[in-house]
Amino acid sequence: MPDSALLSSAESLDGPLAQLFEMGGPVMVVLAALAVIGFITFLYLMLVGAFYAPRLTRQLKHFMTEWQQTPADAQPEALRQQAGAIGRLNPLLQLVLDTARACQEQRDQTRIRATAARDTQDALQPFEAPLKIIEVIAALAPLLGLLGTVMGMIDAFGAMAASEGRANATQLSGGIYEALTTTAAGLVIAIPFAALAAWIEFRLRRLHATINSTLVTVLNGADGIEFATAGSKTAPEATPEDSSAPQQFTPRSRQRLTHATG
Repeated sequence: MPDSALLSSAESLDGPLAQLFEMGGPVMVVLAALAVIGFITFLYLMLVGAFYAPRLTRQLKHFMTEWQQTPADAQPEALRQQAGAIGRLNPLLQLVLDTARACQEQRDQTRIRATAARDTQDALQPFEAPLKIIEVIAALAPLLGLLGTVMGMIDAFGAMAASEGRANATQLSGGIYEALTTTAAGLVIAIPFAALAAWIEFRLRRLHATINSTLVTVLNGADGIEFATAGSKTAPEATPEDSSAPQQFTPRSRQRLTHATG
């Protein structure tokens, strides 16, 4: 008795699907394959985002606060060791620490910016290919559905022409009904994937803005390092008469771009 109930339930599940593929023809098979590929791509994107998405963690915020106050005393390598294996998967952590170390070593600012721009693109690159796949599926699904409808209409009117106009309205409407099935399936697949593509693109824009603002903060904090270096080189020795007088330093001015990666 349980075996017969299980068999009947399997037949009830396979029946509508088999009928749907029979009405849609080969186009329906392609649409189903696109839906499966898109779903797998979305799962992969979620897994990659959970481990490799740039994020501003609490440790990184604490380091940024320390960097803004005393950039010369900040310890990027100490934070890198404290982050652990999982924390080092964060691309933003590596970007900030590498840029901060380069600023402490007083490397060329143009080279630092070029390296930061390259590393920013590398950090967001794992998300670009899945986004493109989802966008392509959202664009192709309705076109394939329309193609299946056109092919079904051709078959329906071809059968009507073969019968020399003796086909009744019931037969013609049945053929049109079967032909419109692929259009409906294409729209059902395209609508959610179009929404997912827009949401993923919005998230990538937010991540890019977060990376840029963080790197701008790091590069602006490098002025404190140059200020301290210039002060240590140009400060005169204090005499007993003027030891209480405040010393003023005038570091060289430098034009800064508002965009960290540009």
